[in-house]
Amino acid sequence: MNFVLKISCPDRQGVVADIATRLSAENCNIIESSQFFQPDPGTLREDGIGQFFMRIECTSENANADKLDQALDGFRDAFNAEVTLTPLPHVMPTILMVSKFDHCLQDIFYRVATGTLPIRIAAIVSNHEDSRSDAERFDIPYYVWPVTKENKTEQEGKLDSLIQETGAELIVLARYMQILSDNFSSRYFGQIINIHHSFLPAFKGAKPYHRAWERGVKHIGATAHYVTPDLDEGPIIEQETERVSHSSDAEDLVRRGRDIEARVLSRAIRLHAEQRVFINRSRTVVFQP
Repeated sequence: MNFVLKISCPDRQGVVADIATRLSAENCNIIESSQFFQPDPGTLREDGIGQFFMRIECTSENANADKLDQALDGFRDAFNAEVTLTPLPHVMPTILMVSKFDHCLQDIFYRVATGTLPIRIAAIVSNHEDSRSDAERFDIPYYVWPVTKENKTEQEGKLDSLIQETGAELIVLARYMQILSDNFSSRYFGQIINIHHSFLPAFKGAKPYHRAWERGVKHIGATAHYVTPDLDEGPIIEQETERVSHSSDAEDLVRRGRDIEARVLSRAIRLHAEQRVFINRSRTVVFQP
């Protein structure tokens, strides 16, 4: 059986040696390991010690997930560590949220169908009917919950219930053109990924590609980030840019931008689902596969 461990703790000598020794004692063989020390002054503790992050994949013929997790309690106590253990393979139950633009949704459909995105689409939530036929084609429950100022709390209550019913571990805003409430964003911090149609922080708001064209930009891009109450300011998971020239009109930027958005969002989903992203205050540590 294979497992992935995510470890975060204040940095000190002996962390790697200790966890390796404990895994060996449980007959686990480490097959992949990534680690990073974050010395950024903005993320240091008061005593000046930075944060250490580590992702380990290990395998064992006889290890039990619950038993192994309990065996790591000593490590947690010794290093004041946050440790999560996930048996592999893990297909993450996910709720997708979409409005009218469906390019990201279609890309996710394809990657899930071809086994390149380790998620299970538990449901799709929209404020429009546009993508219902696609959801029905894949036998995915589709919910249309239009959102207004008056019913936002009620509709988010339905979404909250759906998350509990489906066991969803991830919510993906695949060009969902509604703003989640501060309360909802805070409650599910680290579990909601949004794709922003620009290379943040430039050109926020409506028609970003048209504004970029008016300014004569030479690069367009997209940003996948975790959702927080601070609009479009959440920790960034993945970004991509593409060079453009004076010969590109606004519609060309839209077409090319949608391709970038789909790629960036799918990469961010995969990184999250594979337990490769660590949130460190307003930043992320991302261990690429």
